[in-house]
Amino acid sequence: MAEPFADRLIHRTRALGHPLCVGFDPHLGLLPPLFRRGSMAPGDQETAEAVADFCLAMLDRVAGRVACIKPQSAFFEALGWRGIEVLDRVMRAARERDLLVILDAKRGDVGSTAEGYAAAYLSADAPLRADALTVNPYLGGDSLEPFLMAAEKSGAGLFVLVKTSNPGSGDLQDREAQGQPIHAHVAAQLAAAAPRLAGPATGWSGVGAVVGATYPEEARQARERMPSNLLLVPGFGAQGAGPDAAVAAFSAGPDGVLEGGVVNSSRGVLFPDAANLSDAKAWEREIDDALAAAITALAKAVAARP
Repeated sequence: MAEPFADRLIHRTRALGHPLCVGFDPHLGLLPPLFRRGSMAPGDQETAEAVADFCLAMLDRVAGRVACIKPQSAFFEALGWRGIEVLDRVMRAARERDLLVILDAKRGDVGSTAEGYAAAYLSADAPLRADALTVNPYLGGDSLEPFLMAAEKSGAGLFVLVKTSNPGSGDLQDREAQGQPIHAHVAAQLAAAAPRLAGPATGWSGVGAVVGATYPEEARQARERMPSNLLLVPGFGAQGAGPDAAVAAFSAGPDGVLEGGVVNSSRGVLFPDAANLSDAKAWEREIDDALAAAITALAKAVAARP
């Protein structure tokens, strides 16, 4: 079995001094002219190759500077079977560059269907093997069990939706049941499951939770309920949350630096305003500047306090 995901992730964020995760969301309409080919219609082979070239170029920019990437499966699926092939190439190339891969697919089902998803992404011989997978828990506890079992065997991790960053998250997640919001009940379930994917070297658990930076108070409450579960925090950057809000639920590690998960930025790094360029060197500089700005902001936010 591989080293548990939680230990792998925390060791890397400690070494880097920041928790940035770069989301790979290849919006076709935002791809710079440098990478665009042909009609850019979703079903065209040239479009898939354009997305592959863009993602592989991005991997070269982020390799060695972040602990992990988070490909959003939907943008690859939208290209049909060619997009799935590109996703496979990107995930393999990321591992070659020593980047952890959190696949954002938000799978959730029951019985043999959930087992199929778990086998596809989390087993040791998975054809689309990820280091961690985002999972939707709202079919109930039994829907999580196949994913937990697969992750236990392979050393993978999970990030389960708890309190998401979108404005409509409160429609269901904030509804009260037995005196507490529904997201609090999900958090309690994940806290109970934390020992199953615990990292012996760091004490953190790979039974992770998705908690949006746009709701920092709810994120702090989630941390109280889940003291050892890793967090995946969306909402930083283009979605409007600042670095301090993004790490509001992190905890002080052995050296006083805040830790306990990763903060995702997708559009803010992939598509900075000035990166709509046709010149390769100019594009690289703009991406590097956007990446450096996000890293600097988060490194400052997690730095040990005097």
